Amino acid sequence: MLPIVGRLRKEPVAHTMIKTMSSSRRQFLISAGASIAGLAAQSRRPPNIVWIMADDLGIGDLGCYGQRKIHTPNIDKMAGEGMRFLNAYAGCTVCAPSRSTLMTGYHMGHTSVRTNPGGVPLLASDVTVAQVLKKAGYRCGGYGKWGLGDVGTDGVPSKHGFDDFFGYYNQVHAHWYYTPFLIHNEEEYPLAGNTGGKRTTFSHDVISEKALGFIDKEKDNPFFLYVPFTIPHWELLVPQDSEAEYDGKFEETPWIDKAKHYADQPKPHATYAGMITRMDRDIGRILARLEKYHLTDNTIVFFTSDNGGALEIRGDHYFESTSVYRGHKQNFYEGGIRTPLIAKWPGKIKAGSTTDHICSFYDFMPTAAELAAVDAPKGIDGISMLPTLLGKGKQKKHEYLYWELPRHNGKTGEFPKELPMAAIRMGEWKAVRSKPDGPVELYNLNKDVSETTDVAAANPKIRTKMEELFKTARVEPHPQKDPPSNPARWRNM
Repeated sequence: MLPIVGRLRKEPVAHTMIKTMSSSRRQFLISAGASIAGLAAQSRRPPNIVWIMADDLGIGDLGCYGQRKIHTPNIDKMAGEGMRFLNAYAGCTVCAPSRSTLMTGYHMGHTSVRTNPGGVPLLASDVTVAQVLKKAGYRCGGYGKWGLGDVGTDGVPSKHGFDDFFGYYNQVHAHWYYTPFLIHNEEEYPLAGNTGGKRTTFSHDVISEKALGFIDKEKDNPFFLYVPFTIPHWELLVPQDSEAEYDGKFEETPWIDKAKHYADQPKPHATYAGMITRMDRDIGRILARLEKYHLTDNTIVFFTSDNGGALEIRGDHYFESTSVYRGHKQNFYEGGIRTPLIAKWPGKIKAGSTTDHICSFYDFMPTAAELAAVDAPKGIDGISMLPTLLGKGKQKKHEYLYWELPRHNGKTGEFPKELPMAAIRMGEWKAVRSKPDGPVELYNLNKDVSETTDVAAANPKIRTKMEELFKTARVEPHPQKDPPSNPARWRNM
């Protein structure tokens, strides 16, 4: 028989062990419950939305759309893992108006910014896709070229839903890759080594790093990441490591800037290809960063270009940037507005799929709103593309798509009383007014995708209907005055 003291000493030890085991078990159950709750919360979390946009990239510049000279492995892989659109259109044929339709959900007859001088702002009353997503608890970041309001205007990103924006506000500023500074939330952000003619810091690289940093910071929150890259917009320039990949592989005619605003380019084709491949590299890094944080399956990623290709403006058809399509940036033939559009969302969007659905930039607003389970603004022109993306439900279709680019007085911001250069697509039919108050051309895209034969005379009823739509699909724009700027400050002098 154990001494009483021993028995008395053992009881508390045993009791403590039982209490410890019970506490551990409780802690395990609490932890397990928290993990399950966390997983459940993650499954209820709305998808992250990433919109990546090139600048002046032609639909024919990508391997997945037929390019054979320029390497775009990450974008091609994205197309293979997602959906490739065959009838997608930019919002306009030039930068700022196209971005205005993307952000507001209105087509060019209704959106606020309808000119392209550089700093014309959105109105304070304009509601952007970022503001809509904020209602669903999204964190919103933008990295690249804004183009919808310079510093000090009502159009800056911070007044339209963005928690963080880094890059170029005035789109003319975005003509220079070795600029002395970029803008971060209305403040100048110096780029080291880019003064006095030195070219040390390539702006695209800094923008890419900031976009990756946004994912690092917001990985635990639903987020909207908007990446309007400046590549391959002029200035035609890229670091040597990207140009070297193509050095000596292409026919070259040196491009000399007689005005001395930009760098002369002895190898323009190697440079152009190098710019696109560098952008492709950084798109791959964005996709890899999503994978690192296990966000891929709950993130829908889009890739597109803000308008048609610009090489053809100089008469350079070496890469066939606009593919089989007529025209280029600055006009409303297919080469000026038809754009690549790729969407990837594993497990939701069918891998390797294509669609003939006819859509435009202003469809992004209602699509994003439906993804986030919030309401888009009433009365917008866009239609959600989610049924097409998911292959579920009935996809509503546009009666027509509308584009215009009115002339305006840069000093007063006023518009002349004329019907502007414009275009309409209605099913297989495409109407183009190539000059203000000019005649309406008509093309059947099912038979003539290259718009070689004007059939307006042979189809008077359709032409008449299009002529009426050119008048009724729009409202007169408000005066748009570009705020004063000093381009010399933006250049690498």
